[in-house]
Amino acid sequence: MKNNDWKDRLNVVYSTNPDYNYEREDEEDAETLPKEQQNLRVQLDRKNRGGKVVTLITGFIGTEDDLKVLGKLLKSKCGVGGAAKDREIMVQGDFKLKIVELLKKEGYTRTKASGG
Repeated sequence: MKNNDWKDRLNVVYSTNPDYNYEREDEEDAETLPKEQQNLRVQLDRKNRGGKVVTLITGFIGTEDDLKVLGKLLKSKCGVGGAAKDREIMVQGDFKLKIVELLKKEGYTRTKASGG
């Protein structure tokens, strides 16, 4: 028997295909890549932040827990707040160069600063 729970179909208006498979957005966390294989990008961001600057680290591939551990490390080393979610880390303030150095020291050898 087909699992036809209405909760699996939220935000889908209608499908005429009887074999349509309703896809869920909460995909499984990918296995965390080793530090030396992570392609992290560090940039400054001002969009939708009321003129305040944040340092944005993107490109992390792995579990949400590993992302939060890395985010906590970076925030504590910079002595500021921030957030780690949706495969990116936000650190309050302009710490682009410091974060690149910290990541390289931690073993993230493919890290680069970009933009802003």
